[in-house]
Amino acid sequence: MKLPAAPRVPRREDLGSPLHSPAVAARVGVWLGACFGIAFLTGLVSHFAQTTPGWLTFPTRPVSLYRVTQGLHVLSGTAAIPLLLVKLWTVYPRFFLRPGPRLRQVVVHALERASVGILVAAAIFELASGLLNSTQWYPWHFGFRRTHYAVGWLAIGALVLHISVKLPVIRTALGLPISADVGDGGAEPPNQPAASGSPEPSETSEQPEPVGISRRSLVRTALAASAVAVVATAGATVPLLRRVSVFGVRSGQGPQGVPINKSALAAHVTDLARHPGYRLTVVNGSRTASLSLDELNAMRQYEYALPISCVEGWSASGMWGGVRIKDLLTLVGAPSDSNLKVVSLQPAGAFAVTHLPSQFTRDDLTLLALRLAGQTLDIDHGYPCRLIAPDRPGVLQTKWVERLEVVA
Repeated sequence: MKLPAAPRVPRREDLGSPLHSPAVAARVGVWLGACFGIAFLTGLVSHFAQTTPGWLTFPTRPVSLYRVTQGLHVLSGTAAIPLLLVKLWTVYPRFFLRPGPRLRQVVVHALERASVGILVAAAIFELASGLLNSTQWYPWHFGFRRTHYAVGWLAIGALVLHISVKLPVIRTALGLPISADVGDGGAEPPNQPAASGSPEPSETSEQPEPVGISRRSLVRTALAASAVAVVATAGATVPLLRRVSVFGVRSGQGPQGVPINKSALAAHVTDLARHPGYRLTVVNGSRTASLSLDELNAMRQYEYALPISCVEGWSASGMWGGVRIKDLLTLVGAPSDSNLKVVSLQPAGAFAVTHLPSQFTRDDLTLLALRLAGQTLDIDHGYPCRLIAPDRPGVLQTKWVERLEVVA
């Protein structure tokens, strides 16, 4: 009895669809590279806004800068998802290429596979973890922000290396009609094996469009899918699109017309925030001021329209009213450009204590907010008072403020 043949690993010629083409990969890759570039640069802005190095002063103007950059960060990452899927499908036959017999060919082949593996793994990690972060689901135990930042450098470095190596192929592919085959050292699966004695195929040759979807249609479909993904999520940042952004994680709804991420109940501060004996403490060395909520309301009040923007990509504008931070500093004889430690009533959490650099404390728009939309702050927005400053990430706009302390 003859046993059935054992299954074999597919060979490159088994994957001969003309859609597996550098012509497609290069065109999709241009848009994918643009998305990754925007995401990387705006990601740097987000990282430095939260962890500002000593040599950098993060600006307070324009007041919506962080709102725009973080919105672009999330939307460019969202746009990259369908592009990455199409790109990987287009080039995956290269996985089945075998190196030449010489040691140098084997080494080069192994290094190329390793670099591409790093790029693909880093790209998938960045997009998947970023997508989960935008929905506030964290099924892992590592710190998201630091890990996402570190892998972002790995991804952009691998991308630059990949582009450098493939630049000749990319330039050739983009300079020819999309229906032309482009030789790239074996990446283009042949449609049919050459007959014995047939001439070798030229470096570039016109190929018939495949039955079904064409290369041009595949590229257009990838771009259309990317655009749909952006529109379906952009409402979290762009209010005009909220009616059609079915996947926007924040619709703009929330207490007093502004969404929230963390409620008072989740932060375990409800009783502390509503305690009748609440007092705000302002400290500058040995000088201390202790203010009740009535005393805070008796101080000169200001009202400004300012956005609140979160790392998940959503943002909203509100009319905030309260006391200028620099006016509170005068009560304890502190300069208006002091650096501050801001302490929340919440007993624990990554942002229960934040630091407010001097460029924010001296800015007239930086408030200890007591009201939103003309009403006393909702407890989920930080009652009895919260920090609100221009061009500052939402996680650093501390809610339920208990203490302001001048630091060196």
